Amino acid sequence: MKLSDFSGKCSLPFPLIADTSKKILNDYGVWKQKSLYGKTFLGIVRTTFIIDENGVIEKIISKVETKSHSEQIFKIYQ
Repeated sequence: MKLSDFSGKCSLPFPLIADTSKKILNDYGVWKQKSLYGKTFLGIVRTTFIIDENGVIEKIISKVETKSHSEQIFKIYQ
């Protein structure tokens, strides 16, 4: 499924992008060395950036709780 198809299906009010060159990942500092079961590799460190309509980062969530992430975000704005 294309990102535009997914965005339309979910009625997202913002564009989705695919960072195939990893430029944005590097700019935001989330492409890092990780380790799993004694092996090291480069990968994405799951991070959420809340960015306002002017492009200013309002909040960075570096410890993403995958099972309850939406609740984690909603707590910020309550």
